[in-house]
Amino acid sequence: MTLDLLQDTRGERLPVADAELWWWPRIDLGRDDDELLSALVDECRWRQEDITVYGKRYRQPRLSAWYGDRGYSYSGIRLEPQPWSEILLDIRSRVQQQVEHEFNSVLLNYYRDHNDKMGMHSDDEAELGSQPVIASLSLGETRTLLLRHRTRKDLPTIKLELPSGSLLLMRGDTQRNWRHGINAERKPCGARVNLTFRHIMPLARRSGR
Repeated sequence: MTLDLLQDTRGERLPVADAELWWWPRIDLGRDDDELLSALVDECRWRQEDITVYGKRYRQPRLSAWYGDRGYSYSGIRLEPQPWSEILLDIRSRVQQQVEHEFNSVLLNYYRDHNDKMGMHSDDEAELGSQPVIASLSLGETRTLLLRHRTRKDLPTIKLELPSGSLLLMRGDTQRNWRHGINAERKPCGARVNLTFRHIMPLARRSGR
């Protein structure tokens, strides 16, 4: 199932069951996409992590970087944040203004070519709260995001193309009900950087104290 999207600058709620997804085909980033992409590729401190999936260790098929105010853990990885850079603070400000929500951290994923990918998963770690709000900004090559419902086999896989400059907001019960990921491409393609802005809660709030 491929969603038909309205090509304007207003946020559009996507017709996805058991989820709250909002889409902007393009937001104002204040500078050229290629310039931003090159700056992030050059300036960010990229790492290739080992992750644990079903008890086995794998090398991530992409590079990643974590910036912000707090650490974050997923798939057996503990990420300690790098300090915000000027460029990331500017992008965060523009994203926050667009979605009317504040974020204190960002995970960047660098897809170097068509071989890099991300497995199906949900961003449902305790640090994110019971209804995470995640804003996903794409720069560079268009890649296709796959979404599959976690329990309803009657719902088809959704395919959502993410062009450069587009913003996808996932909130509500999206992470509880859906998994998402990006497959490798069969044909060669250029680089892509994806920034997923999140709000990491302090320990006291996570533990309910």
